[in-house]
Amino acid sequence: MYRSTCIHAMRTGLLLAGLAAAGAAPAADAGWDWMVEPYLWAASIGTDVRTIDPPTESESESAFSELDGVFMGRIEGRNGQWGAFADFIYLGLSDSSDGRFAHTENDIDARLLDVAVSWRASGERDRGLDLFGGARYVDLDLNVRFEPNNPARPPSSLDAGASFFDALLGARYTWAFPGRWGMAVRGDASWGQTEGTWSASLMGSYRTGNGGWLFGYRYLEGKLGNDNADVTLDLSGPVVGYAFRF
Repeated sequence: MYRSTCIHAMRTGLLLAGLAAAGAAPAADAGWDWMVEPYLWAASIGTDVRTIDPPTESESESAFSELDGVFMGRIEGRNGQWGAFADFIYLGLSDSSDGRFAHTENDIDARLLDVAVSWRASGERDRGLDLFGGARYVDLDLNVRFEPNNPARPPSSLDAGASFFDALLGARYTWAFPGRWGMAVRGDASWGQTEGTWSASLMGSYRTGNGGWLFGYRYLEGKLGNDNADVTLDLSGPVVGYAFRF
């Protein structure tokens, strides 16, 4: 029931953002342009898991080289003061660590989807202040296996998988420098079925004929959980991608 509610809410958010973009699509002659950006986030991933039954704690910090799978992409459309975007991240990670009392094995699959409508509060296209609002969907599958160092204690495992749907608010400020260079700073936060998530990024850009290279640094933290587990997930690291414009 809980997952069904989350999926229904996510579809509603996608539909609203899609209608906003589609409703303006016929006005392409008025200046709509689109950007498709595949990118790579070389993130270190930290997890902090605390459970009630059984009472356990697990912390891990894993490098990008230990990812099992990754897919990241963004699409954005803009026309004058209005725009819409969708940003999707999939990360799969396996990790193990030896603690003081137990050997821990973590298996994480995380999917994050941001969908929002933006409004240009000041400035011109590709420069100035944008405010945006929409939805953030987080789907987390986390399996933790504990193997105690004391052979008298049996191994145990935790499955903390759950889906979360939040309202998303944020802002982005973009600078365009002489020549082909630019820079953007972005911050956002979400609330709802999570205990709160937030992210911040600083990105540089270099324009080319068909789009532009993007590079910078991003941090994201989310406090997730259910009746039996509290999970804090944080990702941080450099980002590089190419934005195709049409």
